[in-house]
Amino acid sequence: METDYLDQIASYNTRKAQPIAKKCALLVIDMQEFFRSFTPDIIDNVLMLIEGFRANEIPIIFTRHGHKNLKEDGGLLAIWWENHVMYGSPEWELLEEIHVKKGDIVLDKNRYSAFWGTGLSERLRSKNVDEVVITGVMTNCCCETTARDAFMRDFNVFFVSDATSTENVDLHLASLKNLAFGFAYIVNTEFLCRTLSNTG
Repeated sequence: METDYLDQIASYNTRKAQPIAKKCALLVIDMQEFFRSFTPDIIDNVLMLIEGFRANEIPIIFTRHGHKNLKEDGGLLAIWWENHVMYGSPEWELLEEIHVKKGDIVLDKNRYSAFWGTGLSERLRSKNVDEVVITGVMTNCCCETTARDAFMRDFNVFFVSDATSTENVDLHLASLKNLAFGFAYIVNTEFLCRTLSNTG
């Protein structure tokens, strides 16, 4: 994104760290056709990160949100939202720009958090991962909830300010501030690419 969100949240984003490649995984949250309207400003950065992490042989996990039967797997989301991503529908598919390759993991979920009922924590631990980098949509729903859950499970969280997006800037900044205050290191794409280049 052109906007430098890091400047706008600097007073909250006071903790600094660099991800360690061999302990890290990239989480690409819900980059699906249903959410395409949130992605134009971030898609290039997300793709850049995917390629960078892939080149460094760092695990990449894509999530897909979707419901097979709202009465059975919708929970409060079925009540809260008017529109839903239905499993197997065209809107449920990952964006055509996203290319899943051998070795990548695609994880289906039906709640905001990528950790809820998916076995994600166990998958990450089995790969000796204890740090996650979070990209995708929506900043203040699935991305933020996943970041908070990761922190509560003792994963270091790196949340990418210009590779996450949501309904508007106010909500985006509110999430970045809250996460910086209590849950995550807020970084940008350039920082991560530079870090990978230095450790590769």
